[in-house]
Amino acid sequence: MTDNTNPYLEPESPLDTAEAMEGLAEVSGPAAFKAKQKADQVEEANQALIDLTAKLTAMEEALAQSNDQLLRTVAEMDNLRKRSIREREDAGKYAITGFSKDLLDVADTFQRALQSIPADLREDARINSLIQGIEATERSLLTCFEKNGIKKIEPLDEPFNPNFHEVMFEAPVPGKAAGIIIQVIEPGYVINDRLLRPARVGVAKATPADGNLHVVDTQA
Repeated sequence: MTDNTNPYLEPESPLDTAEAMEGLAEVSGPAAFKAKQKADQVEEANQALIDLTAKLTAMEEALAQSNDQLLRTVAEMDNLRKRSIREREDAGKYAITGFSKDLLDVADTFQRALQSIPADLREDARINSLIQGIEATERSLLTCFEKNGIKKIEPLDEPFNPNFHEVMFEAPVPGKAAGIIIQVIEPGYVINDRLLRPARVGVAKATPADGNLHVVDTQA
């Protein structure tokens, strides 16, 4: 058997071998610690990134909710502004509605008074002068109505409209289609396109001879 021992080297003692192992442990120990320390730092950084991402997500959601609430508030304020303007305009247009309804009776009285005067009395100069005074007063009242947005509805020979007319009777009239107004019993009035009082009317009624039994809708 060949001896491969270097004759020029002194043999190692057991103590030298133990010291060498301790030295190796000393070299490998700090490296492992540094590796673990670095891994811990990476893990902490990753966790911090996760936490930061969660916070950013929560902030984005809160911002979105705040933005939505802001948009809702702005819309509500704009709607309130528009409603206030509309109510103010309506108040200006229709403030005299109650007073106007009371004056309609006065206008009706003038009209009935003029309609009740016999034709022969109009030939009397003194009576005719009185009649002209009543007519002038009625015209002044109607002019005052128009200045305040009040208009008379006299729908003779017009189709019946349940939004502005009230049927008092129906009667067949030759040459008149069903639903045509044949008589205005009492004129109606509107104030700025809002109904004050419907016109009370008589409406043509269809007959079998007309070949048209159309039924007039008299419901407002």
